[in-house]
Amino acid sequence: MKVVIVFNHPYEGSYCNAVLQSVTTGLKKAHHEVDLIHLDQDSFNPVMTAADLKGFRDKKPVDPKVLEYNDRIKNADHLIFIFPIWWELMPALTKGFIDKVIFPGIAYDYTNASNTRMKPLWQQLKGVTLITTMNTPNWAYWLVFGNAIKKAIILGTFWKLGFKNRKWISLNMVKMVTQDKRIKWLAKLENRFSNLK
Repeated sequence: MKVVIVFNHPYEGSYCNAVLQSVTTGLKKAHHEVDLIHLDQDSFNPVMTAADLKGFRDKKPVDPKVLEYNDRIKNADHLIFIFPIWWELMPALTKGFIDKVIFPGIAYDYTNASNTRMKPLWQQLKGVTLITTMNTPNWAYWLVFGNAIKKAIILGTFWKLGFKNRKWISLNMVKMVTQDKRIKWLAKLENRFSNLK
């Protein structure tokens, strides 16, 4: 199985990086092919320019990185996003990836004349998993902040595109929990992805 990981965190000592290492180790234990898209190290430009918007209308992206990322994802079986939640949302690079790579003519196309129904073009992709870290308690993120990531990415992006196998692993209160709990989370992630099918 080919798995593409879209990773976004600029600090190498972050817990997100530890998550990335555990997920990668688990996938490699299962002999999956892992392709890492590291948005920070790639210097990916998240800004949607006028040229990008014209490309959106014409279904012809102009950013070379978008074309490269599409080539890497279109043959993947599973797509994993790993990023922190800052101010209740994803970082700018992750948002820009969704804006510029989840693109008509690349990731999806429309199935009706009014452009209201979509079908995925990444036809080999069988599942999408989000793994996020945050310091907000789970209950507060759901009740107070409206569960923004689920609404934006799980439903607002991948449900609309028609992907049925969508999962979100939320690691909450990362700075507040014990080191022992953080280590257990990492071991659980490694085990989970060593059993990915």
